[in-house]
Amino acid sequence: MNTSTFFEHWRIAENPFRGEEARSDTVFARLAGSATGKPEVGGAAGAAMAGAHAVHSDFEKIVGELSRPSSSIVFGEKGSGKTAIRMQLADRITRFNAANPTQRVFLVAYDELNATLDRLHTRAGSKDSLKTLQQMRLVDHIDAILSSAVTKLTDRLTGLGPVRADTDSVRAFRRLPKLTRNDALVLQSMYDTSDLANERTRKLAGLARRIPPRDAMLWLLAVALGWLPLGAVVAWFLLRPPQSQFWETVLPGIGIACAALYLAVLLGRFAWRPLAIGRLAHRLGKQLRTLGRTDGSIARSLSHLRAPDRSSARLPVTDSDEQRYAMLDRLRRVLAALGHPGMIVVIDRVDEPTLIAGDPEKMRAFVWPMLNNKFLQQEGLGVKMLLPIELRHALFRESSAFFQEARLDKQSLVERLSWTGPMLYDLCEARLRVCLAPDAPVVALLDLFAEDVTRQDLIDALDQMHQPRDAFKFLYRCISEHCSNVTTEQGQWRIPRLVLETARKQESERVQGLYRGIRPA
Repeated sequence: MNTSTFFEHWRIAENPFRGEEARSDTVFARLAGSATGKPEVGGAAGAAMAGAHAVHSDFEKIVGELSRPSSSIVFGEKGSGKTAIRMQLADRITRFNAANPTQRVFLVAYDELNATLDRLHTRAGSKDSLKTLQQMRLVDHIDAILSSAVTKLTDRLTGLGPVRADTDSVRAFRRLPKLTRNDALVLQSMYDTSDLANERTRKLAGLARRIPPRDAMLWLLAVALGWLPLGAVVAWFLLRPPQSQFWETVLPGIGIACAALYLAVLLGRFAWRPLAIGRLAHRLGKQLRTLGRTDGSIARSLSHLRAPDRSSARLPVTDSDEQRYAMLDRLRRVLAALGHPGMIVVIDRVDEPTLIAGDPEKMRAFVWPMLNNKFLQQEGLGVKMLLPIELRHALFRESSAFFQEARLDKQSLVERLSWTGPMLYDLCEARLRVCLAPDAPVVALLDLFAEDVTRQDLIDALDQMHQPRDAFKFLYRCISEHCSNVTTEQGQWRIPRLVLETARKQESERVQGLYRGIRPA
């Protein structure tokens, strides 16, 4: 017998226990649909309730109150459901925003880290990736988060990017106060990492309905003064009366003075001002190490700003965090004016970038700068950190001074994202329900096993798996082992206790070996 025949007998349309990665798991996506009351497949009775069993018991603590975003720190093993929590959090925010159009939450995903770290590594000029990561500062993280948020916001406002412009957002942006629109332009000029950043700056400046006043005055003065020297020279040669003191001495002086003034205006517009903006862009480029903007690109965007907005005292031209927090404040003001008074940043997959590759010491160097109470406890900003369990072990080796600065007691800490046997049983039962064919009768997880296998036997076996990924592997092994030992003609559709115990022993040994670090996942 093969597994397809086994599933067809039980009217199971899709293998419930095949998925090991939430991002590509179609069953998990179906569970999310069930949790929202919109199951993708009209399965057996109770499928609409199945999604509730796919949510970890600590999920509500991690999410917190979306109307007042707060930070959370979660540690979990590989396969314990961190990415699933990130996806469920995004779904929860989507539903919250739909129900609260004036109190929406702006979601920022800080999980695509390869490009960020590669740029930092290039700037650091070191061949040792650990040394590069040890040089990472809190301000580098804030810059990367600002870049992700500002680029996403600019996508919605300009339509020059991967998504079309959001008409409602554009309409609301046009109605914003002048200073708020100006804040958005300042942020975009530095933190937008799109390949079309300069075109987007011009379009955003147009939406802001503002031409830099100083530039306009310079051009008006240049045009007005440009005719005076020419007129003076023409009058001197053609209209001067003979033996006139005025035409011989005064008018040439007026012409020369006007020409000098005109030249000064041109030099200011085409020489001094670009030079000053170029120096400022270079200083910004040295500090914004996690961004991919060139000095020239930053300079072209900065040229659309007013002179006061280009003051180095207000821009992140040093390694001080005060200017970064000021930029975060600007972003929150813009988002609040657009109907997003709250912002949530989700940090996930810190073990996956090429420069880190699962190394605990490198992960520690990357994450530790963000364990800062001032950063994690900002008004209207919640940081959700979904971290590998290896960092939990490193955390508890830190000094009391470190804990005093991080104040983890205020960060909704989940020390271990653990799953009990009953929780895993409910999860697997929920996955089975949403995989049943639309007209299939109700089939429970226990129905797949022989009569001498009790619910407690299954719960005890699942308890030894500790986390969803290993629970799915265990149940799939039970099914595949049973199918490989019987023929279709025998018609033995229920898995006997012996297969259950054998699979439990094998998978339990594999999990223990994984925890001891003597075998791969």
